[in-house]
Order: sequence, then structure tokens, then C-alpha cells
Amino acid sequence: MNLPTPAIVTQNAVSPLPRWALILLCIAYVVPGFVGRDPWKSADVTAFGYMLELAQGRTPWLNPLLGGMPPDTEGLLPYWLGAWAIKLAPTWVTADMAVRLPFAFLLVITLAATWYGVYYLARSPGAQPVAFAFGGEATPADYARAIADGGLLALIACLGLAQLSHETTGYVVQLSCTAMVFFSVAAMPHRTVAPALALVTGIVGLTLAGGPALAALLGLGSMAVVVWAPGSDTDHRWRWALAVASVTFVAALIAWGLDLWGWRIVDSGSGGKEWQSLARLLLWFGWPAWPLALWTLWRWRKQIISAQGHRHLLLPLWFSAVSIAATLTTRPADRALLLGLPALAALAAFALPTLKRSVGALIDWFTLLFFTISALAIWVIWIAMQTGVPAKPAANVAKLAPGFVPQFSALALVVALAATVGWFTLVWWRASRNRAPIWKSLVLPASGAALGWLLLMTLWLPLLDYARSYRAQISGVTAALGTSPGCVQTVGLSRSQVAALQYHGDLVLQRAGLQDECDWLVADIASWPASERMVNAAHWEVRAKIARPTDKNEHLLVFRRVASAR
Repeated sequence: MNLPTPAIVTQNAVSPLPRWALILLCIAYVVPGFVGRDPWKSADVTAFGYMLELAQGRTPWLNPLLGGMPPDTEGLLPYWLGAWAIKLAPTWVTADMAVRLPFAFLLVITLAATWYGVYYLARSPGAQPVAFAFGGEATPADYARAIADGGLLALIACLGLAQLSHETTGYVVQLSCTAMVFFSVAAMPHRTVAPALALVTGIVGLTLAGGPALAALLGLGSMAVVVWAPGSDTDHRWRWALAVASVTFVAALIAWGLDLWGWRIVDSGSGGKEWQSLARLLLWFGWPAWPLALWTLWRWRKQIISAQGHRHLLLPLWFSAVSIAATLTTRPADRALLLGLPALAALAAFALPTLKRSVGALIDWFTLLFFTISALAIWVIWIAMQTGVPAKPAANVAKLAPGFVPQFSALALVVALAATVGWFTLVWWRASRNRAPIWKSLVLPASGAALGWLLLMTLWLPLLDYARSYRAQISGVTAALGTSPGCVQTVGLSRSQVAALQYHGDLVLQRAGLQDECDWLVADIASWPASERMVNAAHWEVRAKIARPTDKNEHLLVFRRVASAR
């Protein structure tokens, strides 16, 4: 017996979101963050350091090292992508910009795979709205398109997506591969070639990006969904289940051959503060998708527990559950939660046909106030940085980022002004007309998130670069070393510090204890004095103590070998 669906949708409610508007929103979200900035601390610059080492032929491709240290993650594919990009890029493209190009493409793939995945889920028989006695209900294609628009808007609106999706790390590769697997299983009842290619690319790519366990779990869960909820009248469930199982098995063999399997479960017996931190992360990271996802689970609860198997609910529910479980049991937690955002957005999209008008109005007003106030705050602080007025914000910036010199960019100002005008135009449009489309409640959240990200990455980019990159600190180190320092020994430096010294300082580094031929030594203050097996402290004198301007706890010590020790 078919259970009644909670979705009651008229044809008028699925009027399309203009493609030009959706594409423009995606461009405004994707491009900022990949253009015009330095590699940021610490995962971003660390990954870039390995990519640069590979591209310059200073380390093996199957066992990359940075300053003599292997990566702290097992996945090799992200480093290969960045290294290939550096080698293929023309000479006028900087190395850090070159590595961002494939990762920007991966973010585009994530957005596209989410849209198409939600679209095909919405074409499932169990997802269709109620059929009216005299007609007028939404047609399946238009309904699926409207739900897919809502899913993509929900993904862009997630606050945790902005920064992490614009880094050049393995987690961006894992995100795009997870989205491809999600699309593949969603589209299997309707297409053949595209889902097959996405399945192989997604599961194998996720494995090579350092997530073999996630690939195995997503593959096994997807196989169960394919068998239990085929999603179409044409029953090819066993053929697709065999395909999913085969690809998952091959990926597991690849992980075994490359020694990618590892136990990463952390101790769950942490103190209350750790659990409070996880709770805060879960609260804001997926906002506003997770409240809508919970509403979906409530309104569609009878379909979830029915024996029929509704793939439009079970598939995103499994992907979200795996991501949340990884968040609670592995570190870094935010990177694990990132992989579940496409599925969470899909669940959120299926709440749209069931929302009451009062709930939609509440979302609109909250979003309008939050993002408008945030945008005004960004503008006020930028004006204060440029003019010194208002005085208090300018003083706060000077206190938090000592030594920062504001920079003016006419291009950044024009882009920020255009985005702000667009935001207020959208607010007027939303308040005055077109209240019928079911995707309307997520237009302001997605546009507000894109606006905030764009303003930060234009108006505040010099400040953020100063605060989050190593350039200012490395400039101090190179000034202390002088011209042509030759080789420089290092003690206790992290991977990110080594990468920053090699890229920003163009230094030839050598780990202390390997040889004893360098006249200069750079050490992290936390690791000094070093072990006598590594370096004889009596042979070195401090020449400079260089701090990161925005971190009082991070200092680099620059030493010169004393004349008697030569």
C-alpha cells in the first residue's frame, strides 16, 4: 500500500528559478576565496607545500616528504592534482594560483552533483507530490527541478562550507567525490553512463584522497539502498548493486595496495568541553540545512519506516549519518562533517513542499536581519580601516593585527558594491513578489551566505591574508637572514611552517641533525632548546625572534652559528 505523501505542490509553486540567477550565484560563491590570496594556515599551506615539492621533483610521488616529514593524511590524489596543475600551468600563473584551479573545478563539481543528485531523487515515485482530483499538481520534471534548486541553495547557505571548500586540501577532493557517489546512486534508475562514471570516479577518488573507510561505508550503504529502494519500475537493482559492490571492492584493494587503511577513531571519553565543542560545531556548521533536514525526517517519517524503501529519504539519510558518525569519532571534526553537507542539503530540500507560510516568513526575516547586519558590519569595519572612522573599529583592527597596513583595491570595491546592491535588490524582489515557488525560503539564506563570503574575500582580503598567512612572519625571518643565507637548518618546525619558509622565503631548508654545514638555523620557540642529538645550542646565538603578528604564541627564533663553531 502506497502511503500518502506529505508534499502538496501546485504547478504554480514550481516555477523555475532563472538559470542565469543560479549560475551567477554559484560564480559569486566559487570564485572568491580562490583568487588573490596567499596559502593560509595551516592545512592549506601544508598541502600546497607537498604539491610544490612534487612539482619541483624534490620528493617521490608515492612517498612525498616536506622537510623530511610525511603527510599527516594518507591520501595522495590531492597532492598529485596540485603538482600536475603547477607543472601544466603557464609561467605567468603563480604556483599557489595554479593549484587552486583544479580545486575550484572540484567545488563546481560538488555543486553540480548535488543539484543533479537531488533532481533525480525528486523524480523517484515516492517523492512525488499528491495528485489532485481535478489536476493542477506539479508535473514530475518541474517539481524535481524546483526541489533541486532548493537543494543547491541549501548547500550554498551552509555556513561551514565557505572556507573549507575553498582550500586546496584533500577534504575538498573527498567532498567532491562524495557528491559524485551521491549523484551516481540517485541517478541510477534514470541514467546509465553518467552514474557509472561518477560511481567509479567518486569511490576510487575518495579512497585515493585518504578516505577508504568512508568509501567502503558509502558504497555498502548505497548498495543497500539500490536493492531495497530501486526507484523506478524498471528493476535493474541487482545489476547496479553488483556494480556498486565491485567498485567498492576494487577501491578497497587499491587502498590495501597503497597502505591507505588506518585506524583513526579517537577516544570518545573526552571531557565536557570537547563534547560542547562538537555540539557547537553541529549547530552552526550545517545551518540552516539541518533544521530543515530534521523537519523532513519528521514530516516524511511514515515513508522512512515503510517497507517500500523511499530512496529520496534513505540515500541522503545514510550519507548524512556516516558523516555525523565520522564527526563524532574522528579528527578533524569539521572536515568530516563537511562531507555530509550535500546529503544534508538534499534532506533540507524535501522539507520545502511541507513548510507552512509562517515558517517560511520566519526564515526570511531571520536571514534578512542576520546577513544585512553582517554585511553592514563588514562595510563599517572596512571604512574604518581605510579612513580611521569610526575610531573604535579601526582601533580594534590595529590591536588584533598589529603592523597591518590597509590596502585599497578599486576592483574589490566595485565587486563588493555590486554584490551589496544585488542583495538589497533580491530582498526587495523577495518581499514584493513571487511568493509561490517552493524554493523561495532558501533564496535569501543562500544569497546572504554568498554575499558575506564575497564581501570578506574582497573588502577584507588584505586583512585576512595578513592574519591567516605566514607572509608577514616569513618576511621578518628573511630580513634577519639577509641576502644569500645559503642553507638553513630547522628545529621543531611544523609542516606548515616549513612550507611557508620554502615558498615565501625561497629558502633551502635542512633538518637539524642530518648535516652540520649551515650557518643559519630557524627554530620554533616551543622546541628550543633542542635535543643535543639534533643541535649543540652552544654553537648558536640568537639573532632575531619573529612573531606571527596575529598569534602571540607562535614565534620563530633565528640563530647564527658562532664563529668559533665553524
